[in-house]
Amino acid sequence: MSPEIIQALVGLLEAKDMSTAAHTWRVVLYTRALGERAGADHDLLERLTVAAALHDIGKIEIPSAILQKPGKLTDAEFEVMKTHTTLGHERLVRMGEEDSVVLNLVRSHHERFDGLGYPDGLAGEQIPIAARYFAVIDSFDAMTSLRPYRHDTGEGAAERAIGELQKGINNRYCPGTVEMFVEMYRTGGLAWILEYFNDAAQVPALAGLSEVAKTRPAPKK
Repeated sequence: MSPEIIQALVGLLEAKDMSTAAHTWRVVLYTRALGERAGADHDLLERLTVAAALHDIGKIEIPSAILQKPGKLTDAEFEVMKTHTTLGHERLVRMGEEDSVVLNLVRSHHERFDGLGYPDGLAGEQIPIAARYFAVIDSFDAMTSLRPYRHDTGEGAAERAIGELQKGINNRYCPGTVEMFVEMYRTGGLAWILEYFNDAAQVPALAGLSEVAKTRPAPKK
């Protein structure tokens, strides 16, 4: 899939819900950082970048009233929200996407390590490895960014999120993935993303996938 098509799809999502689009670009950065730490080669990093950029693409078809609801979703609304995984997967298949890394991550990034996730109830190593890694990234960003239903982010948000990830080991999350992510956070490997790409940061709009993938501000002296 060409960068132009990927950018067009993310543009549709941005038009639907700006907060989801901002989340998309941040998780691209986290995904590349974690992929580099795990030793992924260039080809796999590029495939993971595409997968991360498209992970929420099924939300294009979720009603705005649900997607942007400021309060807690009802059980019925949550069931609709959950369909974004299969809707995104089906859209990409219709468009001719064949990369298993992309398709598996889009479909399976809400599976849980204990098998209680969705849409397929996969558990442990049944969950595609890219989706296992991404579940940690996706959750961390959700807990450290502004959402219609959350306004209490701030300096302590990242520490609270790390604590939640650690509590979720072996039920929500793969142990080794959490450990690697926490180690990166503790050693400052994620600080530039948290500082320069948080919801309050005054940064220029990014032009597209390639720019996001290459963006890494110079460290402060």
